[in-house]
Amino acid sequence: MASQTAIGILLGAPAQELLRFIIVNMNKAIHFKTYLEKLQLTLESITPVINEVRRLNAVLTDRPRSDIERLKAELENGKELVIKCWTVPSWNYFKRLRYSKKILKFDKNLRRFFKMEVPADIWLGCKQILVEMGEMMRNFDRMSMRRVEDSFSAAPEIPDMTFGLDVPLKELKMLLFRDDVRVLGLCAPGGCGKTTLASVLCRDRDVSSRFKKIYFLTVSSSPDFKVIVQKLSEQMFPTRPVPHFVSEGEAILKLGNLMTLMETEPTLLVLDDVWEDSVVRKFFIGKVNYKILVTSRTQCQAFDYKYSLKMLNDADAMALFCHSVFPQNEKLNYEEPDRELLIKIVRGCKGLPLALKVIGHSLHQQPAKVWQQKERMMSSCSIFKSHSDLLSCLATSLDFLTEEVQECFMDLGSFPEDERIPASSLIDIWVELYGIDEVDAYINLLELSTLNLVSLIEFTSGDAGQIDGNLNGLFVTQHDLLRDLAIYQSQQKSTRLIMKRREESLPWRWSKEEHQFQNARLVSIQTGEMSSSNWYNMHFPEAEVLILDFSATKYTLPPFVEKMEKLKVLIIINRGRHCTQLNYLTKPGCLSTLRRVRLQKVVVPSLNEIGMPLKDLQKISLFMCEVGQALRSYDLNFPYMLPNLVEVNIDYCNDLVKLPQGICDLVHLQKLSITNCHDLLAMPEGIGSIRDLEVLRLHACTGLAELPNTIQKLQKLRFLDISECLSMERLPEGMGELHGLEKLDMRQCLGLRELPTSIMKLVDLKDVICDDETAHLWQPFQCHLHKLKSEKPKDINLFWLGVDLNSPSCLHP
Repeated sequence: MASQTAIGILLGAPAQELLRFIIVNMNKAIHFKTYLEKLQLTLESITPVINEVRRLNAVLTDRPRSDIERLKAELENGKELVIKCWTVPSWNYFKRLRYSKKILKFDKNLRRFFKMEVPADIWLGCKQILVEMGEMMRNFDRMSMRRVEDSFSAAPEIPDMTFGLDVPLKELKMLLFRDDVRVLGLCAPGGCGKTTLASVLCRDRDVSSRFKKIYFLTVSSSPDFKVIVQKLSEQMFPTRPVPHFVSEGEAILKLGNLMTLMETEPTLLVLDDVWEDSVVRKFFIGKVNYKILVTSRTQCQAFDYKYSLKMLNDADAMALFCHSVFPQNEKLNYEEPDRELLIKIVRGCKGLPLALKVIGHSLHQQPAKVWQQKERMMSSCSIFKSHSDLLSCLATSLDFLTEEVQECFMDLGSFPEDERIPASSLIDIWVELYGIDEVDAYINLLELSTLNLVSLIEFTSGDAGQIDGNLNGLFVTQHDLLRDLAIYQSQQKSTRLIMKRREESLPWRWSKEEHQFQNARLVSIQTGEMSSSNWYNMHFPEAEVLILDFSATKYTLPPFVEKMEKLKVLIIINRGRHCTQLNYLTKPGCLSTLRRVRLQKVVVPSLNEIGMPLKDLQKISLFMCEVGQALRSYDLNFPYMLPNLVEVNIDYCNDLVKLPQGICDLVHLQKLSITNCHDLLAMPEGIGSIRDLEVLRLHACTGLAELPNTIQKLQKLRFLDISECLSMERLPEGMGELHGLEKLDMRQCLGLRELPTSIMKLVDLKDVICDDETAHLWQPFQCHLHKLKSEKPKDINLFWLGVDLNSPSCLHP
């Protein structure tokens, strides 16, 4: 046996040595580089075969070795030939040609040898091994030897063809193989192909070579943990009786024993269709040598990393749809549908694999007229109306939501398709409709995000979830089919009226159904430039939220606004390129009951034009508006017109140069946020009079050079944000009098050179967020400010501009 092993070693050494020699010295024989590269590929391809021969030689006995000796001699001669190439002068063309032919001949001999002789030798050797193994296997339990195959068969079968999974498979494998990832979540809404991708992953060659054991368990939405452990035990020990458990505690104890057995070999455990984080955590037993892949509609906190499976692109969606509707090798017994019609139907499926399969199967062998009817139905009404199986798949995600959060989900259909929804708008709606505070409304939004029913995009400092976080930079997106689901679900009730965009007129049936809107609490209308004559005689006596989304240079509020006596939230969104002139009605009844207003791309009228106090108004949000006209009336009595205003948000209003002094008389104002207003040059001197002000945010007001010293009177101020105020040269000397200040954000304040000495009196200051340019300013004061704690802020998210910034450093006391 030792002599046979020696022969194998002698066989492998010349090939590996020649291969290494070529790789290291390739550039020295530049005139033979093309031929040597070809020879290198040949050697790399035959190396596995040589290693297999070495392995078989350690097992087989009494076999002739003449072919091995000939191969060894051939390799040694080849090495001598390659060495001689290094000595050929570049000018000797004929000698270069002769040696080039010799290299090609050597390469050809190697290829012929391994094509004709060695496979027969390996085949005979394998036959010998199989005979010997047959004798051995009679002494073992056949079922036990097939244990891995049995456990692997628990994974669902893969369809005969898959679409759009190549890239996700590669990305998922990269994450799974990372040392710092123990629990990997594969997340997406229902019908996206999570289980299919997990099954493909289990059968991947790289995965099966990395993990010696792979177990696949389907958990489902109503898991019985005792059954789960029974399935795992059955997969691990198929020949043993299935255990039965009296209690879940007994099952957990058994699971601990099973997990301990996984220490011996690298193991992958797949938990499919998990709905609850607690199920995953029950598998966290000790530091054993296994990894967990979880497919879920939710984003569990137990995940070390989450991979979101996206919808199919246009090409893969078309391929899957055609595969579903036109099976391979099937002859069409009907007229082939029009190409444009096919594209419209595929696009209507929004890239969701389940929708593509369901609708594709429904059109199998159907005539062109049925295709036309399907396209009309998909464009005019909900896709769920005719496909209950698709509805049941996606709607299952809503079953685990409370009634309140389900209502919040349905409100998402009130905004246009493919648009980012400001999170602050949703929170305004939910606070007033459902009588909750802003914290609970934000938690509802997080719950929808956790279930992958929405996606959250934060464009600013990443602090939206903090107590004084900036929600102006937080936006919500939703897949088109999920939005359609929200609209379809809301249509089952009469509490919402949602009209998709129509440029010139309202639906004709609205003129005939005067009473159908009597119970609507939320009204969302998306139009073009409408005149008063375009509106029907509609009445919304119970409406509390009105969303007007349009594209116009001039816009008059609809006549029905005069009668909306319960309206609490008014959201006006202009999608046009320029700000629109907003015309009010003579006596809009909604103004007296309004509590929250958000205007986007609107020329804000002066309060004098309104002519009546807005006694209930608590919050005003202005985004990309023209506010100069509204603020020119310096004699305006702000406390009379806005007696209960507690929050003002002004964002990207470029014509804001100076705030009127009268705004300082709003003594009940608690939050003042003026962000991205680059032409703002000064804050009013009387700002110290706003005695209830708790949050002052001046982010990215790049023209602001200083703050008035009267700011020291703001004894309730907890948070001051002057981040990205690039022109800010100094802070007021009275800063030390802000005894309630707990947090200060001063990133990118590049003009600051020093801090006032009174800073050391801010004994309650806990967090100061800086960058490298401003952190050193605080070093002289660290010994005086004992409450300061280390905080690392999140990255500033500029991915939508293609910018990747490192997160700024934080002050360390």
